[in-house]
Amino acid sequence: MKHLPDHGLPLIQLKEQRRDLVVALQKRSGPVNSWELMQIAAVQQAISAFEDVIADLDAEMEAAA
Repeated sequence: MKHLPDHGLPLIQLKEQRRDLVVALQKRSGPVNSWELMQIAAVQQAISAFEDVIADLDAEMEAAA
């Protein structure tokens, strides 16, 4: 797969943040509270939104070429 530009969006940072949140949960014992789940869900929604925007921008760039 070819490398596509990230268009200056913070996708990598969001994925790292999601990973950090998940790893923090894995390293502890006890139940996961709803606030922690909401944080992960919010970051995941942002990632999905950025991926959709990037796909649209890439499609526009390819159509213009």
